[in-house]
Amino acid sequence: MAERKTIQNSASVKDFIAAVENDTRRQDAQVLVKMMRKISGKQAKMWGPSIIGFGVHNYTLASGKEESICQIGFSPRKSSFSFYLPSFEGKDELLESLGKYRRSKACLYVNKLADVDMEILESLVRKSWEAAEVLC
Repeated sequence: MAERKTIQNSASVKDFIAAVENDTRRQDAQVLVKMMRKISGKQAKMWGPSIIGFGVHNYTLASGKEESICQIGFSPRKSSFSFYLPSFEGKDELLESLGKYRRSKACLYVNKLADVDMEILESLVRKSWEAAEVLC
């Protein structure tokens, strides 16, 4: 079985963000760290090589193996931000007012923060954090 890459590590969040090539994405990442730190009350930690996460969510796989992942997080990828936000009741309604984004089953993708309503994004992050807190 392959070794899991998305684990919390001691890499520097500051250095990771400084290495983001796109100026706008780098600045947006700094805004997101401040927002998520304010909401969670937790310091940003690196999860794997490219996810900036806050808090720890422990869970058990069907096999009985215990794993952990950040409660909330994001990654400043080359083409867009990937947000890792737990689901909660009313999330779809909030997303209707967010602005320009794409969505997969597990992630929310935003090109740049200027494309979305920051109050709605902050509400999504806050409600996701609160939903994750119930699970932990």
